[in-house]
Amino acid sequence: MEKSVVREYTEAIIIALLLAFFIRTFVVQAFKIPSGSMKPTLLIGDHLLVNKFDYGVKNPLTGATWIAVGEPRRHDVIVFKYPQNPSQDFIKRVVGVAGDRVEIVRKKVFVNGEPFVEPNAKNLDPEILPSPRDNMAPVTVPPGKVFVMGDNRDNSYDSRFWGFVDLKAIRGKAFMLYWSWDNEDFTVRWNRIGKIIP
Repeated sequence: MEKSVVREYTEAIIIALLLAFFIRTFVVQAFKIPSGSMKPTLLIGDHLLVNKFDYGVKNPLTGATWIAVGEPRRHDVIVFKYPQNPSQDFIKRVVGVAGDRVEIVRKKVFVNGEPFVEPNAKNLDPEILPSPRDNMAPVTVPPGKVFVMGDNRDNSYDSRFWGFVDLKAIRGKAFMLYWSWDNEDFTVRWNRIGKIIP
């Protein structure tokens, strides 16, 4: 006996929704950049894709890793739940991983006593402030955590101010821009679409 047209469409829609949920939960998810803390790497209005599988298959409720694939590495750009408000997503660059000793002296970042060279990070304000923004005493990244900073070093609210990011809070690794809208000029930034995030 043939299925009714309504039943066929209903089954197709349910399967499509389940597949979309699976992909969004475990494989890839889209995010939008709302602030300038990652300039010049990411601009306000950039829309990006995040690889959720790169760091393993996680429990969507607790963040616990079910199947380990890899862990964040220095220089990775990651999306994570903001530690002080988990309902909000942040995006920053990994500077230190577990066991690393991170220090900032007059805007210069040192990891394990060596200069941390990140070509995409910029300091745009020449003033040296007496705050963690420009001078931070050495901290050691605990197990299960990472230390993150924005590429716009003088205008980023990051680990210098609120501490470490738990690996369970990481949603995934940002890898590609799929859309970019300039809200000031009301134009599409065509040259950014499809760009791989360094």
